[in-house]
Amino acid sequence: MQNLIAPSLLASNFLDLESEMAWLENSKADWVHLDVMDGVFVPNISFGFPIIQAIRSKSTKPFDTHLMIVDPDRYISRFVEAGSDHITVHLEACPHLYRTLQLIRELKAKSGVALNPHSPVSLLHDVLEMADLVLIMSVNPGFGGQKFIPHSLKKIEELKNLLVKEGHNTVIEVDGGIDEKNCKDIVDAGADILVAGTTIFHSSDRDLSLSKLKGSK
Repeated sequence: MQNLIAPSLLASNFLDLESEMAWLENSKADWVHLDVMDGVFVPNISFGFPIIQAIRSKSTKPFDTHLMIVDPDRYISRFVEAGSDHITVHLEACPHLYRTLQLIRELKAKSGVALNPHSPVSLLHDVLEMADLVLIMSVNPGFGGQKFIPHSLKKIEELKNLLVKEGHNTVIEVDGGIDEKNCKDIVDAGADILVAGTTIFHSSDRDLSLSKLKGSK
């Protein structure tokens, strides 16, 4: 299977989101990645329900919502109502992670769990059966345009081996510092979905950059 691409809207032109969504809808992008930050779990604030609701009508593609927030359980139902198809929460932000993933599935969304760079893959062992997706953060979350952390490749390989060993259908998503130079190594390590913001939205030829990322297998 060819890897999927989920452009991160965080790197788009916020002054013209309607045009940005029109480009995404007509592009080869597979998902739309939405980075939601609360200024507490990560040192930045992005956007929330109103933006997601406003752009939902402009796209037929899955909305892949990454919650970088504390106590996400309080808001999961609202993100589903706003139009999120996948909801990913951070292991580090969820004291009752299994229950949180279960709630996402009960609301008919795909469940995802994200790992910060310092968190080992082994912490996922007891929740993988409830995770449709695991997001490996290959930068410290909170800001776009950071450099890929090389050790992330070993984490991706470790996670892939664990999923195969235990027979899970969970897909692997990777976010942070992905570009045309490292995308093949990331996919070869086991990634199924690549999240890219700056590499796509700041490119002089977005369609070409997207195609190169999709051809990384």
